[in-house]
Amino acid sequence: MKIPPGKQPDPMSAPRYMDIPTFMRAPHIENPSDCDIAMIGIPYDGAVTNRPGARHGPREIRNSSSMMRSIHPVSRINPYQQCRIGDAGDVPFTNVYDVEKAHKNIEDFIHLWTSSNTAILAAGGDHSVSLPILRALGCNEPVGLIHIDAHTDTWDDFLGTNYSHGAPFRRAVEEGLIDPKRTVQIGIRGAQNASVGWDYSESVGMRVIFMEEVLDLGVQAVIKEAREIIGPSRAYISFDIDSIDPAFAPGTGTPEVGGFTSREALSLVRGFDGLNIAGADVVEVSPPWDPTGMTALVGASMMYELLCILATARGLGTN
Repeated sequence: MKIPPGKQPDPMSAPRYMDIPTFMRAPHIENPSDCDIAMIGIPYDGAVTNRPGARHGPREIRNSSSMMRSIHPVSRINPYQQCRIGDAGDVPFTNVYDVEKAHKNIEDFIHLWTSSNTAILAAGGDHSVSLPILRALGCNEPVGLIHIDAHTDTWDDFLGTNYSHGAPFRRAVEEGLIDPKRTVQIGIRGAQNASVGWDYSESVGMRVIFMEEVLDLGVQAVIKEAREIIGPSRAYISFDIDSIDPAFAPGTGTPEVGGFTSREALSLVRGFDGLNIAGADVVEVSPPWDPTGMTALVGASMMYELLCILATARGLGTN
């Protein structure tokens, strides 16, 4: 049936169970010039060190994102009125059994979009995917980093690879992609067999806010300090779903008890609105470990929060 001009249905107003489940029910796009913010799936978990399954994360986040609506309940931002937003599909992998080659596939695909000054909001995938995203941003100088996670992900080699999901931000510092003195890692917790990750982060100047300190300071004080660390220059937000307590988000590869509630996580991310955010990701949603689908819903909700922040940044002309 041919739909008359001007009568195209509004996908945001359609019933949640209808149509192809793109991210947030945004249109599927193939041309970078057609959007300001591209949401991209990265179905890759070849660098996990524990439970697999995050390769299925983008598909289930898409399904759950059908529940998202347009107007933010607190800021009243409608990102779809501020920017052209679309789903650019998934990274097309040609090699998934070699971590470095898979990362090159990610970098090349993301660069197709960033080279046209399109902002990226990615859904992983394991946390190693943040490294090739940062490579593809094409920034002229290192960006700041807001990293919300149970783990610092600044380990070194692990079982023969330097590119596991426990090492992306160590590699990013070494490659000059992020400025460690403009990096804040929030929600870190859980026992380790060695302190190498914690030690590295602190030694290069990252601000590591362990979960116990978050509880002592309160979320609003953490937001204030993080904003001061990041300042007005470009920054990236990386949100690992395991930053949230497994009571709220069990479907992840390396769960750690004692994390954020989903409500605290929403408040935390909302606190970064107005910063010069160049891109963002939500990673480590693993549907095989998510029996009720709640983790995917939390992941989709965090993506919506980040989408609003990116839309504000685009509206301010800051990225």
